[in-house]
Amino acid sequence: MRRVIGFALGAALATLSSLAAFADDWPSRPVRIVVPFSAGGAADTFGRLYADALTAAFGKQFYVENRLGAGGLIATAEVARAKPDGYTLGVSGIPTHVLGPAMNNNAGFDPMRDFTHIAFFGGAPNVFVVRPALAVHSFGEFMARAKGESGGLAYVSAGVGTVGNLVAEYLAAKTEIRLVHVAYKGGANAVLDLIAGRVEVGLLTYSSVGEQIRAGSLVPIAVTASARLPQMPEVPTFIELGYPELVATTWFALSGPAGMPADIVTRLNREVVRAMDRPQMRQLAAQDTIETRAMSPAEVTQYFQSEIDKWQPIIARTINTK
Repeated sequence: MRRVIGFALGAALATLSSLAAFADDWPSRPVRIVVPFSAGGAADTFGRLYADALTAAFGKQFYVENRLGAGGLIATAEVARAKPDGYTLGVSGIPTHVLGPAMNNNAGFDPMRDFTHIAFFGGAPNVFVVRPALAVHSFGEFMARAKGESGGLAYVSAGVGTVGNLVAEYLAAKTEIRLVHVAYKGGANAVLDLIAGRVEVGLLTYSSVGEQIRAGSLVPIAVTASARLPQMPEVPTFIELGYPELVATTWFALSGPAGMPADIVTRLNREVVRAMDRPQMRQLAAQDTIETRAMSPAEVTQYFQSEIDKWQPIIARTINTK
């Protein structure tokens, strides 16, 4: 028995020693950042911008690898199973670590236990928009109209389980109005049908609907941001409307497998925070109304847990019960 314990302890110490050696000269080769969604989306944009920043900071290539499937869960599980030596990282966030596992009992990973959460990137709030033909110009007018629609009002989001979908379903359940979800894979097609009049309401990111709002093709009546957006200072937040729980962004972060060396995590976090001041990051934040802030690894980990605690009960009440 003592021999077995001694062997196990020796193996554990050897592993720790090996990881420490890796940390000393890390990075000595290119670092892969797995993006669990297709090129061109928000996760991919964050991944590529921060990959460039980390490449410049560390002098070794950080490159993006897009791995699709199962709403991002396949690629996320791959990151969880990777060796925790700092050479495989992943773009994480609310789609893959909060909403996905809450709607899928077989996600293939635990969003907290199986990961090292390193740094926060940021996220875009959703805008509650209606077609001008609906003839409402405020959230109060919309609620009055919705309560008078026995058949309900059709709304679009970027897909089942997205932040827009959850906000709408929560609002419908809370206020006892009927909203009928029309799901799309992404915001572009959703906006086209919204403009065409096939649906009346949308909950989508500002980057998806900003142009139509400026053109007067859509009317914004609320935002899920923590404060009013400078692009639409006249539009109230859900906090102001009495729904503080509906502060919600489609946020992303940087994570790796559980057990990464603390020194590597600290160095990565420091460079991500520094990169937030790069012109490209500031431009993205202004263009897409990205809300971001510097967080330590411990704060990022706490944020993941708080988002899981917030959204899991809402999903259980509004999505998984349908």
